[in-house]
Amino acid sequence: MGFFKDFKSFLMKGDIVSLATAVVIGGAFSKIVNSAVNDILMPVIGIITGGTDFTQKFIALDGKNYENLAAAQEAGAAVMTYGNLVQALINFVIVGLFIFLFLKAYENTKKKEEAAKPAKPAGPSQEQLLMEIRDILAKK
Repeated sequence: MGFFKDFKSFLMKGDIVSLATAVVIGGAFSKIVNSAVNDILMPVIGIITGGTDFTQKFIALDGKNYENLAAAQEAGAAVMTYGNLVQALINFVIVGLFIFLFLKAYENTKKKEEAAKPAKPAGPSQEQLLMEIRDILAKK
């Protein structure tokens, strides 16, 4: 039973629970970012680049020219789909930007909370306490 007890205490540590929560939230956040990239940003980039769909960019390694990626894959050609890498890099940059903006906003709220905290009332100084103790002892 010692193994299972140790394993349970390991799993219930605050760090592990926090990590699991972060992974779940990160997965959901990833879906939001992917949607932002695929549904909003990539069409704009496609317009800027003249209608280019990066996911369809490829190099056929057999030296032949194919009309599109589907035709190359149907022919069984080995292809290097560098467009997917471009899209993944854009995803990465956008995820980094979103996380940066989120953390920046979080830090700003923490600073506001710290500034809004009321100052603790100042208690008597050490000298005042010592004088009170001296006075009490003098009365005895």
